[in-house]
Amino acid sequence: MAETLQDSEYRVPALERGLKLLGLFNARTRSLGINDMAERLGVSPSALYRIVQTLQDMGYLNKRERNLYELGARVISDGFAYLSSRDIVEIALPHLNALRDSTSLSCHLSIREHTDVLYIYRAFAPQRLTVNIPVGTRLPCHVTALGRMLLTGLDEEALAQLYQQVRLDDYPSPAPRTLLELQQTIVDDRQRGWVLHRSDYSTAIATSISDRTGQVVAAINLSGPEAVLASAATEQRYVQLLRETAEAIAQELLAG
Repeated sequence: MAETLQDSEYRVPALERGLKLLGLFNARTRSLGINDMAERLGVSPSALYRIVQTLQDMGYLNKRERNLYELGARVISDGFAYLSSRDIVEIALPHLNALRDSTSLSCHLSIREHTDVLYIYRAFAPQRLTVNIPVGTRLPCHVTALGRMLLTGLDEEALAQLYQQVRLDDYPSPAPRTLLELQQTIVDDRQRGWVLHRSDYSTAIATSISDRTGQVVAAINLSGPEAVLASAATEQRYVQLLRETAEAIAQELLAG
C-alpha cells in the first residue's frame, strides 16, 4: 500500500485525464462534444476545455462541425486504435499488395486530417516509371483523387464549414477554385463512386472505404504513368479492380 501511495505522488492528473479522454473514442464512437466527454469522465465541461484545446493544437483531436471532436491523425500515427477494432492498415495491406501485383501499379491508403489527405500505407510498384508517395505525406484534399473521395463523406454543410477559412484559388485548374465549385465536384464524385486525376505525366484513380455506419473512413488509389491508363477500357478495368478491393477491405472492417 505504501508503494502505491508513493507512486501516486508522481501521477499527473491532467495527463491522466487527457489519456482517458482519448480512450473514449473507438470504432463505434468517432465523434463527441465536450459535454459528452465530460459526462462520460464524470467531470465538468470547464475542467476539460484546456485539455481538449491542447489535444487539438497538438493534432490528437480534430474539431468538426457543431463543436464535435474526432481523433486526429496524430493519434493513429502514434499507435492508438481508431479507425476500427482491427488496424485498417493491417486489414488493407494484403489487399493493396495483391492489387499492386495484379496491375503493376502503386497503391496508396489514406485518411483525412482536416483538409489534408494523410498517406498511411503504400504498396510500391517496383518499376522504372511509377508513382511513389511516402507514408506520412500530407496533401490538400481538394487537389488529389484520394482527398476528393475522402471529402465525399461530408455533406454540403459540413464541407462548407470545413473550408470556410481555406483559400482554394491558390491551386491551378483542374482543382476547384471556389467553395461552390468544390461542393459540386464532391457531389459528382460521390455519385460516381470514384475519381480519376491526371497530373505531371501520371494518373491516379481513387475510391473510398466506409465503416459499418456508412461513414467514409479511408480511401485507396491506383497510380501510375499516364500512358498506362490512357485507354478507356484499361481505365474501366482498373476502376473495377479498385472498387472490388475497397469492398473487400470494407467487409473485413465490418467483421472486425
